[in-house]
Amino acid sequence: MPARTVAHAAAEIERRDLIEGLGKGLRVIEAFDEDHSQLTASQVAERADITRTAARRYLLSLVHFGYATTDGKQFWLAPRVLRLGQSYLGAARLPRLVQPFIQRVAVQIGHTVNASVLDGHEVVYIARSSPPRWVTIGYGVGVRIPAHVVTPGFVVLATLDDDAFEDWLDEHEFASFTPHTVVSRAMFRAQVRQARALGYWHTEQQLDAGLRGVAVALIDRKGRCRGAVGSTMPMTAYRSSEHMLKTVLPPLQEAAQALRPLL
Repeated sequence: MPARTVAHAAAEIERRDLIEGLGKGLRVIEAFDEDHSQLTASQVAERADITRTAARRYLLSLVHFGYATTDGKQFWLAPRVLRLGQSYLGAARLPRLVQPFIQRVAVQIGHTVNASVLDGHEVVYIARSSPPRWVTIGYGVGVRIPAHVVTPGFVVLATLDDDAFEDWLDEHEFASFTPHTVVSRAMFRAQVRQARALGYWHTEQQLDAGLRGVAVALIDRKGRCRGAVGSTMPMTAYRSSEHMLKTVLPPLQEAAQALRPLL
Protein backbone atom coordinates (compact mmCIF):
# COMPACT_ATOMS: atom_id res chain seq x y z
CA MET A 1 0.00 0.00 0.00
CA PRO A 2 1.62 3.32 -1.01
CA ALA A 3 2.30 5.88 1.64
CA ARG A 4 -0.29 8.62 1.81
CA THR A 5 -0.45 11.88 3.66
CA VAL A 6 -3.39 13.91 4.95
CA ALA A 7 -4.30 16.43 2.25
CA HIS A 8 -4.10 19.46 4.49
CA ALA A 9 -0.66 18.63 5.94
CA ALA A 10 1.38 21.80 6.25
CA ALA A 11 3.96 22.36 3.55
CA GLU A 12 7.54 23.16 4.47
CA ILE A 13 7.86 26.94 4.65
CA GLU A 14 11.01 28.93 5.24
CA ARG A 15 10.97 30.52 8.69
CA ARG A 16 12.01 33.90 7.25
CA ASP A 17 8.73 33.97 5.32
CA LEU A 18 6.61 33.58 8.45
CA ILE A 19 4.84 36.35 10.38
CA GLU A 20 5.28 35.18 13.96
CA GLY A 21 2.80 37.71 15.28
CA LEU A 22 0.01 36.23 13.19
CA GLY A 23 0.72 32.79 14.59
CA LYS A 24 0.66 34.11 18.15
CA GLY A 25 -2.61 35.94 17.52
CA LEU A 26 -4.21 32.75 16.25
CA ARG A 27 -2.96 30.87 19.32
CA VAL A 28 -4.64 33.51 21.48
CA ILE A 29 -7.96 32.84 19.73
CA GLU A 30 -7.45 29.07 20.09
CA ALA A 31 -6.83 29.49 23.82
CA PHE A 32 -10.60 29.78 24.26
CA ASP A 33 -12.71 26.64 24.21
CA GLU A 34 -15.73 25.04 25.89
CA ASP A 35 -13.92 24.70 29.21
CA HIS A 36 -12.21 28.10 28.97
CA SER A 37 -14.85 30.46 27.63
CA GLN A 38 -13.64 33.45 29.67
CA LEU A 39 -9.96 34.04 30.40
CA THR A 40 -7.71 36.68 31.92
CA ALA A 41 -4.62 37.91 30.10
CA SER A 42 -2.47 35.78 32.41
CA GLN A 43 -4.48 32.66 31.62
CA VAL A 44 -4.28 33.33 27.88
CA ALA A 45 -0.54 33.88 28.20
CA GLU A 46 -0.13 30.48 29.82
CA ARG A 47 -2.36 28.65 27.34
CA ALA A 48 -0.87 30.38 24.27
CA ASP A 49 2.72 30.15 25.56
CA ILE A 50 3.42 33.88 25.28
CA THR A 51 4.14 36.64 27.80
CA ARG A 52 1.32 38.28 29.75
CA THR A 53 2.15 41.65 28.16
CA ALA A 54 1.90 40.17 24.67
CA ALA A 55 -1.31 38.32 25.55
CA ARG A 56 -2.92 41.54 26.82
CA ARG A 57 -1.99 43.43 23.64
CA TYR A 58 -3.35 40.67 21.41
CA LEU A 59 -6.55 40.48 23.44
CA LEU A 60 -7.07 44.25 23.34
CA SER A 61 -6.46 44.17 19.58
CA LEU A 62 -9.11 41.45 19.21
CA VAL A 63 -11.52 43.61 21.21
CA HIS A 64 -10.72 46.63 19.04
CA PHE A 65 -11.40 44.71 15.82
CA GLY A 66 -14.58 43.13 17.16
CA TYR A 67 -13.35 39.57 17.65
CA ALA A 68 -13.46 39.62 21.46
CA THR A 69 -15.19 41.33 24.38
CA THR A 70 -13.93 42.25 27.84
CA ASP A 71 -15.17 43.49 31.20
CA GLY A 72 -11.75 44.96 31.97
CA LYS A 73 -10.41 41.81 33.58
CA GLN A 74 -11.66 38.80 31.66
CA PHE A 75 -11.93 38.36 27.91
CA TRP A 76 -14.20 36.21 25.77
CA LEU A 77 -14.66 35.71 22.05
CA ALA A 78 -17.30 37.65 20.13
CA PRO A 79 -19.57 36.17 17.42
CA ARG A 80 -17.45 37.88 14.77
CA VAL A 81 -14.89 35.06 15.24
CA LEU A 82 -17.32 32.77 13.42
CA ARG A 83 -16.43 34.64 10.23
CA LEU A 84 -13.07 32.89 10.26
CA GLY A 85 -14.61 29.43 10.10
CA GLN A 86 -17.30 30.59 7.70
CA SER A 87 -14.58 31.82 5.35
CA TYR A 88 -13.28 28.26 5.06
CA LEU A 89 -16.73 26.80 4.45
CA GLY A 90 -17.47 29.46 1.86
CA ALA A 91 -14.17 29.22 0.03
CA ALA A 92 -13.21 25.56 0.33
CA ARG A 93 -14.13 23.33 -2.58
CA LEU A 94 -14.53 20.06 -0.64
CA PRO A 95 -17.68 20.90 1.39
CA ARG A 96 -19.51 22.10 -1.72
CA LEU A 97 -18.34 19.12 -3.75
CA VAL A 98 -19.47 16.44 -1.32
CA GLN A 99 -22.84 17.98 -0.40
CA PRO A 100 -25.00 16.51 -3.21
CA PHE A 101 -23.41 13.09 -2.74
CA ILE A 102 -24.02 12.88 1.01
CA GLN A 103 -27.51 14.26 0.47
CA ARG A 104 -28.36 11.32 -1.78
CA VAL A 105 -26.91 8.83 0.68
CA ALA A 106 -28.86 10.40 3.58
CA VAL A 107 -32.12 9.99 1.69
CA GLN A 108 -31.18 6.43 0.71
CA ILE A 109 -30.27 5.15 4.18
CA GLY A 110 -32.55 7.36 6.27
CA HIS A 111 -29.78 8.69 8.55
CA THR A 112 -27.66 11.81 8.78
CA VAL A 113 -24.49 11.65 6.67
CA ASN A 114 -21.41 13.78 7.33
CA ALA A 115 -18.19 14.69 5.58
CA SER A 116 -15.18 15.46 7.74
CA VAL A 117 -11.44 16.10 7.72
CA LEU A 118 -8.64 15.46 10.19
CA ASP A 119 -7.20 18.61 11.73
CA GLY A 120 -4.30 17.64 13.93
CA HIS A 121 -5.78 15.40 16.60
CA GLU A 122 -9.41 16.25 15.96
CA VAL A 123 -11.98 15.39 13.33
CA VAL A 124 -13.76 18.50 12.01
CA TYR A 125 -17.14 18.10 10.35
CA ILE A 126 -17.36 20.21 7.18
CA ALA A 127 -20.64 19.09 5.57
CA ARG A 128 -23.84 17.43 6.74
CA SER A 129 -27.08 16.21 5.23
CA SER A 130 -30.13 14.75 6.94
CA PRO A 131 -33.08 12.89 5.42
CA PRO A 132 -36.37 14.79 5.34
CA ARG A 133 -38.75 14.45 8.30
CA TRP A 134 -36.19 12.60 10.40
CA VAL A 135 -34.78 13.28 13.83
CA THR A 136 -31.11 13.98 13.12
CA ILE A 137 -28.29 12.40 15.04
CA GLY A 138 -24.65 13.25 14.55
CA TYR A 139 -22.40 16.26 14.52
CA GLY A 140 -23.06 19.68 13.05
CA VAL A 141 -20.81 21.53 10.64
CA GLY A 142 -17.80 22.97 12.45
CA VAL A 143 -17.92 20.56 15.38
CA ARG A 144 -14.54 19.18 16.46
CA ILE A 145 -14.24 15.72 18.04
CA PRO A 146 -11.13 13.85 19.26
CA ALA A 147 -10.11 11.59 16.41
CA HIS A 148 -9.87 8.40 18.47
CA VAL A 149 -13.60 8.27 19.26
CA VAL A 150 -15.23 8.72 15.82
CA THR A 151 -15.03 6.53 12.73
CA PRO A 152 -13.64 9.23 10.37
CA GLY A 153 -10.58 9.45 12.60
CA PHE A 154 -9.84 5.75 12.12
CA VAL A 155 -10.23 5.72 8.34
CA VAL A 156 -8.24 8.90 7.72
CA LEU A 157 -5.42 7.81 10.03
CA ALA A 158 -5.42 4.44 8.26
CA THR A 159 -4.23 6.21 5.09
CA LEU A 160 -1.08 7.60 6.76
CA ASP A 161 2.20 5.76 6.35
CA ASP A 162 3.46 3.95 9.44
CA ASP A 163 5.96 6.63 10.49
CA ALA A 164 3.44 9.47 10.24
CA PHE A 165 0.85 7.45 12.14
CA GLU A 166 3.29 6.56 14.92
CA ASP A 167 4.23 10.23 15.29
CA TRP A 168 0.54 11.10 15.57
CA LEU A 169 -0.05 8.29 18.04
CA ASP A 170 2.83 9.40 20.29
CA GLU A 171 1.35 12.90 20.63
CA HIS A 172 -2.33 12.00 21.01
CA GLU A 173 -4.18 12.20 24.33
CA PHE A 174 -6.60 9.31 24.74
CA ALA A 175 -9.46 10.71 26.81
CA SER A 176 -12.31 8.41 27.83
CA PHE A 177 -15.93 9.38 27.12
CA THR A 178 -17.80 6.11 27.75
CA PRO A 179 -16.87 2.70 29.18
CA HIS A 180 -16.39 1.59 25.55
CA THR A 181 -13.88 4.29 24.53
CA VAL A 182 -10.59 2.89 23.31
CA VAL A 183 -7.85 4.53 25.41
CA SER A 184 -5.08 1.99 24.83
CA ARG A 185 -2.51 3.07 22.23
CA ALA A 186 -1.83 -0.56 21.34
CA MET A 187 -5.51 -1.32 20.81
CA PHE A 188 -6.07 1.86 18.82
CA ARG A 189 -3.04 1.07 16.63
CA ALA A 190 -4.42 -2.42 15.96
CA GLN A 191 -7.85 -1.06 15.06
CA VAL A 192 -6.47 1.56 12.68
CA ARG A 193 -4.45 -1.13 10.95
CA GLN A 194 -7.59 -3.24 10.68
CA ALA A 195 -9.43 -0.25 9.20
CA ARG A 196 -6.62 0.04 6.65
CA ALA A 197 -7.13 -3.58 5.65
CA LEU A 198 -10.92 -3.34 5.51
CA GLY A 199 -11.18 0.05 3.79
CA TYR A 200 -13.77 1.24 6.33
CA TRP A 201 -14.39 1.29 10.05
CA HIS A 202 -17.34 1.23 12.43
CA THR A 203 -17.53 1.96 16.14
CA GLU A 204 -20.14 1.57 18.84
CA GLN A 205 -20.64 3.82 21.86
CA GLN A 206 -17.13 5.30 21.76
CA LEU A 207 -18.26 8.90 22.27
CA ASP A 208 -21.95 8.63 23.16
CA ALA A 209 -23.80 5.72 24.70
CA GLY A 210 -26.42 4.22 22.39
CA LEU A 211 -24.85 5.39 19.11
CA ARG A 212 -22.85 3.60 16.43
CA GLY A 213 -21.14 4.94 13.33
CA VAL A 214 -19.41 3.92 10.13
CA ALA A 215 -17.12 5.81 7.74
CA VAL A 216 -14.98 5.42 4.64
CA ALA A 217 -12.05 7.57 3.51
CA LEU A 218 -12.30 9.99 0.59
CA ILE A 219 -9.35 9.24 -1.68
CA ASP A 220 -8.58 11.52 -4.61
CA ARG A 221 -7.30 10.68 -8.10
CA LYS A 222 -3.70 10.72 -6.91
CA GLY A 223 -4.32 8.34 -4.03
CA ARG A 224 -4.28 11.04 -1.34
CA CYS A 225 -6.78 11.11 1.50
CA ARG A 226 -8.96 14.23 1.45
CA GLY A 227 -11.23 13.34 4.37
CA ALA A 228 -14.04 10.91 5.10
CA VAL A 229 -17.77 10.37 4.69
CA GLY A 230 -19.75 8.58 7.35
CA SER A 231 -22.99 8.21 9.23
CA THR A 232 -24.05 7.99 12.87
CA MET A 233 -27.24 6.31 14.05
CA PRO A 234 -28.87 4.85 17.19
CA MET A 235 -27.86 1.33 18.15
CA THR A 236 -31.55 0.44 17.99
CA ALA A 237 -31.83 1.38 14.28
CA TYR A 238 -30.43 -2.02 13.26
CA ARG A 239 -30.58 -5.42 14.90
CA SER A 240 -26.79 -5.84 14.72
CA SER A 241 -23.62 -4.18 13.48
CA GLU A 242 -23.59 -6.66 10.58
CA HIS A 243 -27.10 -5.56 9.58
CA MET A 244 -26.04 -1.92 9.77
CA LEU A 245 -22.93 -2.50 7.66
CA LYS A 246 -24.89 -4.42 5.02
CA THR A 247 -27.36 -1.53 4.72
CA VAL A 248 -25.28 1.61 5.26
CA LEU A 249 -21.75 0.80 4.10
CA PRO A 250 -22.39 0.17 0.35
CA PRO A 251 -23.99 3.61 -0.28
CA LEU A 252 -21.10 5.32 1.54
CA GLN A 253 -18.56 3.37 -0.50
CA GLU A 254 -20.38 4.20 -3.73
CA ALA A 255 -20.38 7.91 -2.84
CA ALA A 256 -16.66 7.85 -2.05
CA GLN A 257 -15.94 6.05 -5.32
CA ALA A 258 -18.08 8.49 -7.31
CA LEU A 259 -16.27 11.43 -5.70
CA ARG A 260 -12.77 10.10 -6.38
CA PRO A 261 -12.37 11.43 -9.95
CA LEU A 262 -13.70 14.82 -8.83
CA LEU A 263 -11.33 15.33 -5.89
